[in-house]
Amino acid sequence: MTRNDILEELNKLPADERLDIVESALRRLREQFLAGRPEVTAERRERLSIAADALRTAYETDSELTAFTTLDRDDFHAAR
Repeated sequence: MTRNDILEELNKLPADERLDIVESALRRLREQFLAGRPEVTAERRERLSIAADALRTAYETDSELTAFTTLDRDDFHAAR
């Protein structure tokens, strides 16, 4: 069945049934998407925590957050 066939068949249904079908399809897609996402491992969580702690002092003491510019790798305004 092609996409057009599906859409034509949907149009034959009352609006409330079409909405129910679309909601069910979206729910299934969302569940499939979430099932395929890898969980954040304990190791990754630990590395992120270490990185956040390393910049905590700069965040708390530098009102302009200029310390974070050392993280920049590209010149934002460079012509491309």
